Amino acid sequence: MIFHSNSESETSEFAADFAKCLKPGDVVALSGELGAGKSVFARAMLRALGVTDEAMPSPTFAIIQEYVGRGCRVAHMDWYRLASLEELEAIGVREYMQAPWITIIEWPERAVSLLTPSAYRVSLSTIVADPQQRDIVVNA
Repeated sequence: MIFHSNSESETSEFAADFAKCLKPGDVVALSGELGAGKSVFARAMLRALGVTDEAMPSPTFAIIQEYVGRGCRVAHMDWYRLASLEELEAIGVREYMQAPWITIIEWPERAVSLLTPSAYRVSLSTIVADPQQRDIVVNA
């Protein structure tokens, strides 16, 4: 599925609609360049999943942020600063890739081998002519 977004609000709306289809045990891998909208997409998903925390910081330094949603727990991960695959294994990321968790991962290409075969892969890319626009490709 390919979606063309004209604005940040359209990207957020698409992410929220997409999140409504998720269930515990699902993994969403968000790829894209710096500034492509991965964190915007992730935050919109978190809100749609019922996360009510005011602050939803990017987990860039913590690697994992845990939240309570409606009927699920949500793990938001950022693997950008990942030192090694072993680092992720040591902190037990595989445990987050099953129920009761819904897992959202930014920069999954840092450790693709850890992704479940059923992971949703979402790629965001900005349009050169208009940086507010982006193409969002979802592969199940």
